[in-house]
Amino acid sequence: MSYDMIIRNGRIIDGTGNPWYRADIGIIGDRITAIGCLSADAQRVIDAGDQIVCPGFIDMHTHSDLMVFVEPELPPKLYQGITTEVITQDGISVAPISPATELTWRKVLAAVDGDPPIPWAWSSLGDYMDALERARPGLNLVTLIPYGNVRSLVLGFGAVTPDARQLEAMKALVARGMEEGAFGMSLGLIYQPQMYATQDELTEVFRVVGRYRGIMSVHMRNEGDLLLEAADEVIQICMATGCALHISHLKVAGRRNWGKGALLMEKLEEARERGLDVTFDQYPYTAASTALHQILPPWATEGGVGKIVARLQEGAIRARIAWEIAHMVGEERPTSDPIMRFWENFVASAGWDGILITSVSTAVNKWMEGRNVSAIAAEVGKPPIELALDLLVAEECGVSMAAFIASEENVRRFLAHDFGTLGSDGLLVGKPHPRAYGTFPRALGAYVRQHGVLPLHQMIRRMTSLPAQRLGLQDRGIIRAGMKADLVIFDPDAIGDTASFGEPRQFPTGIAAVIVNGAVAVDSGNLTGARSGEVLRSSSRPVAASRRLE
Repeated sequence: MSYDMIIRNGRIIDGTGNPWYRADIGIIGDRITAIGCLSADAQRVIDAGDQIVCPGFIDMHTHSDLMVFVEPELPPKLYQGITTEVITQDGISVAPISPATELTWRKVLAAVDGDPPIPWAWSSLGDYMDALERARPGLNLVTLIPYGNVRSLVLGFGAVTPDARQLEAMKALVARGMEEGAFGMSLGLIYQPQMYATQDELTEVFRVVGRYRGIMSVHMRNEGDLLLEAADEVIQICMATGCALHISHLKVAGRRNWGKGALLMEKLEEARERGLDVTFDQYPYTAASTALHQILPPWATEGGVGKIVARLQEGAIRARIAWEIAHMVGEERPTSDPIMRFWENFVASAGWDGILITSVSTAVNKWMEGRNVSAIAAEVGKPPIELALDLLVAEECGVSMAAFIASEENVRRFLAHDFGTLGSDGLLVGKPHPRAYGTFPRALGAYVRQHGVLPLHQMIRRMTSLPAQRLGLQDRGIIRAGMKADLVIFDPDAIGDTASFGEPRQFPTGIAAVIVNGAVAVDSGNLTGARSGEVLRSSSRPVAASRRLE
């Protein structure tokens, strides 16, 4: 037999959690066709030189939704060994949209996905997936239905409670997205307009996802003071609807809450014992990253960017916002208002010196990128709160931040857990959080080789077969004959991240080659120009009824 490619002299870690073994890998087209001692000819032979050969990494949480049209190879991801990523996360994305919602979503997403000068030539999620295919991405892309987009199409961006007709309209949009190939629905309960959705509303709409055996990928309503209560909410929704639960970027926010990490894991373990298919993803850093306007209390963000800016320019309203940011912490938040009760106060969790400006939209404020709010405020002679609010006005909310809110102890606790996968959650704009460039090599270098949090083969399972299982990808995530040839070759003694908060756009070390669907995308540490990624579409079809676990 003649192969298109043979990888020789590698130590194979197959993604299942088994330790390495030595063998050759034969590839024809986009699939692995043989594993063993292969003496046949091949058009290309790669000598792995006793390095590790493993399945391509699967990034469970990303925000490349628009950057893929600007840089289709997605270098920050390919250089990490990522061959598949899940986009359209946090319930906020670019599709589905309508002419009435597009402008608002462009402004809302500017701090997360950027706003490159490209037309949004789509309306439905299926249209968007078609556009992704035409872009010829460098890696495989998985989409979810963003709940915020669905809600905005039916209810707008305000604090509206849907009636029966509107619920049915949202359910129809979700069914369409699932039929178009989404793997589930993403939800971001700190973001507009999803934060207004009650548990009853979410339960009713997610029943559609459950009928397709899809996943709920959720940024919970609170990751700090009410972390455990927020976890209860999503557990209950998934148990009632038959959805699998996948918690996004698992963390515990604020020093006062760090002790809840063990309690949270006990809660998730108990839910699995009761029959709930639950997993999570995380990034191996103590800083989170999102849009700066998330420091505002929920009522101040209702209705989109224009209304936010108007409120910040009205003296009495601005003063109220500043007071609530400074004073509404923990038990001081009103219990009668469920939205305010669950508000995640980033300033209380990180402090102004723990909030870095990572991107702005205008050239005049670019000098602020990579600096913390306290330092910037001192330089311009303003209190930090006034600096932050003025910046939101000047940039029309097109500002992103990194916030140091988590503990190293919990980062390691979650990395070691069997339910855990990795997600870079990388915002690719401005001077981004280094997780966009370093998540996977950091886990293998700092946390496997240096800190010994997990053996190498177990960490690779969390990056490959476990996320593939979570998504239902039957032909990826494991090295076996017949599987897609998504592969990474790396030196376990050299792999590591180099990106920092000061210099985040730095590629990792130690990765020799990345293969996507049988084509070499990274060769000897350099991009080849191959754009062999696929837009993956779920083939799930609805079952008669969701299984109720309660």
